[in-house]
Amino acid sequence: QVQLQESGPGLVKPSQTLSHTCTVSGSSITISKFNWNWIRQPPGKELEWMGAIAHDGKTYYNPSFSSRTSISRDTSKDQFSLQLTSTTPEDTTVYYCARSNNRSFDNWGKGTLVTVSP
Repeated sequence: QVQLQESGPGLVKPSQTLSHTCTVSGSSITISKFNWNWIRQPPGKELEWMGAIAHDGKTYYNPSFSSRTSISRDTSKDQFSLQLTSTTPEDTTVYYCARSNNRSFDNWGKGTLVTVSP
């Protein structure tokens, strides 16, 4: 059974960097048919895909976030991480990690609420 678990601070001060990690179990982040994604859902809005890291370590970013976003991985731990710089209160939302294949997002973490506040 594939499980994804987000971890990281729930409170970040404005202008600081949001750093979260997703730990994967039951799968490997180096399997060739999957990408590993970060997605968020602002209150009252649709899901926003932020970016992904592929099995080979190549990264892809939503242009809306690319100047502030970095995704990295630790293959020895089957973890991948999100860093979002220059945060503002508008970055307050639930952040999800998810696995995707060529058709859909097929496994999701439970999500973690991050609040950006002084």
